[in-house]
Amino acid sequence: MQSVEHLIDDAKIAVRPKWEEIERTKLANQARVLEAFQDHQVSEYHFAGSTGYGYNDSGREVIEAVYAQVFGGQAALVRPQLVSGTHAIATCLAALLQPGDELISLTGAPYDTLQQVIGVKGDLPRSLIRQGIAYKEVPLDEKGRWSKEGIAAAVTPATKMVLIQRSRGYSWRPALGIGDIEAMVSLVRIINPRAIIFVDNCYGEFVETKEPCHVGADLIAGSLIKNPGGGLAAGGGYIVGSASLVEAVADRMTAPGLGSKLGPTFGLNRWILQGLWIAPHVVGEALAGAVLTAKVMEDLGYSVSPRWNEPRGDIVQAVKMSTKEALTAFCRCIQEASPIDSFVQPVPGDMPGYEDPVIMAGGTFVQGSSIELSADGPMRPPYIAYLQGGLCKEHVELALRRVVQTFVSKSEGSA
Repeated sequence: MQSVEHLIDDAKIAVRPKWEEIERTKLANQARVLEAFQDHQVSEYHFAGSTGYGYNDSGREVIEAVYAQVFGGQAALVRPQLVSGTHAIATCLAALLQPGDELISLTGAPYDTLQQVIGVKGDLPRSLIRQGIAYKEVPLDEKGRWSKEGIAAAVTPATKMVLIQRSRGYSWRPALGIGDIEAMVSLVRIINPRAIIFVDNCYGEFVETKEPCHVGADLIAGSLIKNPGGGLAAGGGYIVGSASLVEAVADRMTAPGLGSKLGPTFGLNRWILQGLWIAPHVVGEALAGAVLTAKVMEDLGYSVSPRWNEPRGDIVQAVKMSTKEALTAFCRCIQEASPIDSFVQPVPGDMPGYEDPVIMAGGTFVQGSSIELSADGPMRPPYIAYLQGGLCKEHVELALRRVVQTFVSKSEGSA
């Protein structure tokens, strides 16, 4: 068996064309962010935050104007009061759906925590289904891809909203590219021009040179401790889309009549702005690390999704470990290679919103930040590790060295 360094060095040579493609995407996205900052004349005085009610917070207002332009919407909410991507998405669903309305997921079952929000798992009294909202899913095909025929059969003129999950979640399916989302939008518009097209954009920001609102989505939402926060935002979520929909969501987030005009920022404006500024670069680094991971793990004989040279719609790299011991070992390697809490050993445990115990590795500066290098997975067959993030690809490479050494040693020891 070749040395760890040689195996990784050979992989780096092989993935060079993909890394060059990522660099071109980074440049295009950085130019779009720069233009938005300049168009809205972002200034040092916008860094000041607010307390209390948050009236007249010019920093918050410019952040939301910049986000709207960058992500292709008319308006935006970018708030530390949104505690996660799930919270941002759930707020949108609660604001825009009423009893008797129909919601359709066009990408099969949503990820675990959102299933409880909707009510297909658990029996929470404030889930959408318990509130009288009809829900159905369009199954993915045998390859985990969206189904044109399924969407055509499910969506009707009575459908109020369709939900598109861009990332893979805890599944083996490929993430959606912008081309996929554009095709789905076009199909829904033919069937029902009035349906609200809502995209869960988590993990997908800046992976390509366009975002879902650029290709016709009405509303998108995500988390600031994922891609758009650039590793600097301390928390929060964002919602971007049409002005009327965003303001309706703002009324739900605060209170009817208060809407988007209130919301203190607690001195976080600079971090949110600077995080967005470097996000195209950081996402590119995470993508480069994911590509390298895919190549190295496949060279070691593991099934990966996507493969290193396949198109990517998000920053997540799935590696099929096949046993719970291997999944645990993989996550422990990532933890040991972390700058924070490297001495901690992750163990499977119950997590709010998940039915199975989940093992999570992430020695991150921001708790739970998945734009920083992390790995996790539910403890259920086929025991898939989901790796994401990496503020620099060098960190991913250093973690990979530990992974390769550990797994090669285990393989040699059992030979």
